[in-house]
Amino acid sequence: MDVPEETRLRHKRDFIQFLENIYMDEIKALVQNKRHRLIVNVSDIHTHFRESESSSRILKNPIEYMQSFCDAATEATRNIDPKYLKEGEQVLVGFEGHFVSRRVTPRELLSEFIGSLVCVEGIVTKCSLVRPKVVKSVHFCPSTGEFTNREYRDITSHAGLPTGSVYPTRDDNGNLLVTEYGLCKYKDHQTLSIQEVPENAAPGQLPRSVDVIAEDDLVDLCKPGDRVAVVGIYKALPGKSKGSVNGVFRTILIANNISLLNKEANAPIYTQRDLQEIKKIAARDDAFDLLSRSLAPSIYGHAWIKKAVILLMLGGMEKNLKNGTHLRGDINMMMVGDPSVAKSQLLRAIMNIAPLAISTTGRGSSGVGLTAAVTSDQETGERRLEAGAMVLADKGIVCIDEFDKMNDQDRVAIHEVMEQQTVTIAKAGIHASLNARCSVVAAANPIYGTYDRSLTPTKNIGLPDSLLSRFDLLFIVLDQMDAGIDSMISEHVLRMHRYQNDRGEAGPDGSLPYGREDGGESEVFVKYNRMLHGKKKKRGQTNEKTLTIKFLKKYIHYAKHRIQPELTDEASERIAEAYADLRNAGSDTKTGGTLPITARTLETIIRLATAHAKMKLSRKVTKADAEAALKLMNFAIYHQELTEMDEREQEERQREQTEQERTPSGHRQENASANVESETADPMDVDETPVEQFSGTVSAARIEAFERVFGQHMRTNRLDDISIADIETIVNNNGVGASRFSADEIMALLEKLQDDNKVMISDGKVHII
Repeated sequence: MDVPEETRLRHKRDFIQFLENIYMDEIKALVQNKRHRLIVNVSDIHTHFRESESSSRILKNPIEYMQSFCDAATEATRNIDPKYLKEGEQVLVGFEGHFVSRRVTPRELLSEFIGSLVCVEGIVTKCSLVRPKVVKSVHFCPSTGEFTNREYRDITSHAGLPTGSVYPTRDDNGNLLVTEYGLCKYKDHQTLSIQEVPENAAPGQLPRSVDVIAEDDLVDLCKPGDRVAVVGIYKALPGKSKGSVNGVFRTILIANNISLLNKEANAPIYTQRDLQEIKKIAARDDAFDLLSRSLAPSIYGHAWIKKAVILLMLGGMEKNLKNGTHLRGDINMMMVGDPSVAKSQLLRAIMNIAPLAISTTGRGSSGVGLTAAVTSDQETGERRLEAGAMVLADKGIVCIDEFDKMNDQDRVAIHEVMEQQTVTIAKAGIHASLNARCSVVAAANPIYGTYDRSLTPTKNIGLPDSLLSRFDLLFIVLDQMDAGIDSMISEHVLRMHRYQNDRGEAGPDGSLPYGREDGGESEVFVKYNRMLHGKKKKRGQTNEKTLTIKFLKKYIHYAKHRIQPELTDEASERIAEAYADLRNAGSDTKTGGTLPITARTLETIIRLATAHAKMKLSRKVTKADAEAALKLMNFAIYHQELTEMDEREQEERQREQTEQERTPSGHRQENASANVESETADPMDVDETPVEQFSGTVSAARIEAFERVFGQHMRTNRLDDISIADIETIVNNNGVGASRFSADEIMALLEKLQDDNKVMISDGKVHII
């Protein structure tokens, strides 16, 4: 835009007066730090130009004022230090402060803002290489011996009309010109692409993006994955149509200030009551259970997995040592199991609660889509770096569903992210390392679609150990055929389906409809609803309270970012001792656990214990935190869900056996009451189980029962040897059958196990091989 000279001089005088009144200290600091951009707060412009209408005009039509402002800043700098600026150099001006209605996201950047000053917040997805752009060219004519200067302006220039970009080859008389490249003047030029942040994107719509042009000192201030606020002038460029005008323009943002945003830009607002309630809940003995219940109340069961998700969202402590070693604090988790056990619903619950979470599926994502890609720019054809899902989820959570459906080449791409937490690119002449400090939560089906109980967990999962060892926790989720559990699940699901929410009230999990939540006080507990929570009390079922989603978000955010626990000596000793036991047990057992026990397992225990300390708002990681972490680890490694059904079957057999034993006792009591002279029978008397006479052969059912009870006792107590007398007591007190095992029968069974190379009998003791 070409501004009249008189108007420009008037604006320049006003800006010189403004800078001399307010910004002299900032200009002195600019000279001292050898910078060439003065950052001005828009609030100061509003205050100084309040009487005239210039303050609003500067925001609505900044092109008219920008060149005058730069000239004023240049003159003020020369007054302080005349030798600071070389000939032709000038001080540039950038803006910061509260833009109120002009602080927008790429989705809100509409045509009404064209030509005005705006502040756009978003996440950088693409960065081009930094290229030089010519500002002034110098040409020499050998025939006449004269020099010719030519200046170049484009859409990004504030002064004058845009000029052509073609170098002159002949002067006005037709003489040849030679370009003197050493005397030409250039400036740095870079293009960025800013996309709206994933957590604030409208559900079900593609995220919008806007192209940004950064020049001079603004280049290379950010990289893909950074969250930035860019202040600049929103301009429209004519479309590249072949000779015809279609009336559709593409828009760009000419940046004059780029500032990096903290990841906590969307942090919740805590009230005094919120902080009191957070500390009150942390002091409860059942705080861990309460938080896990509140995670996804619409999903029945999975208590241990919910506890693991709570610890995953809290995370451990990230450490960067002085020697350059990086120790990750993020916890990775994987769920493998039958279809229809709410794996995907748990991922949805994490998406709902975590401050930053990105969801992908195994088939719908490629290796470069998860990490980073080198693409070609459509306009210039140059290479540029584009961030993937894991880079965009820096300091957040990545949920990958259908993990088993990913190609092996794509799965290998996330190995580096899961341990080193960086994405290294060395392609097409671009060498870059991007941060991807994120937790990975994956859900997968077993290799045969459903879990085969006859195979070991490793064979069912079908993933390489190099990938499994990077997961801190691996849960096997089974669809158990049990009438009691099935009836409770069906009752729970039916209650969820009967719930009605037609008046805009809070949903079943306590969350408000989309876009309704504000930063004020939030309810702590979900209000009781008979339709949703069932009757007040029912046998076998408790109506425990659950936290609302809004309060749970605040609690997790507070514990994650405000608390930084340190390991104590007693916790360190307990963790080291437990790790040694796990390694020892892992080498002895034949079936094996879900995960290989490696040095990464030790770091996992430390991370889980640290997260548990955060959950209790404790500054120290105590022995109790280590014990809680070990319980979770034992459940994840030894998949106790496999033995739950066996334990229930055993309890039912014991109950049936007790009832059978009481029947003859009742007959004896009747006979005793009929005979007056006989002694009164004690109602608690039970006939001793008859010992079956050993005939030299043992039935297959009794062999199986003996091996099951004996093996379960040795695994539970982690024993390597046991005396034969103890074995007799154990198998006869566990309700294995209606008849007891005799000493000869037990000896015969043990000799059979010895022949099978499972045990060794020596000096009255049985040793496990």
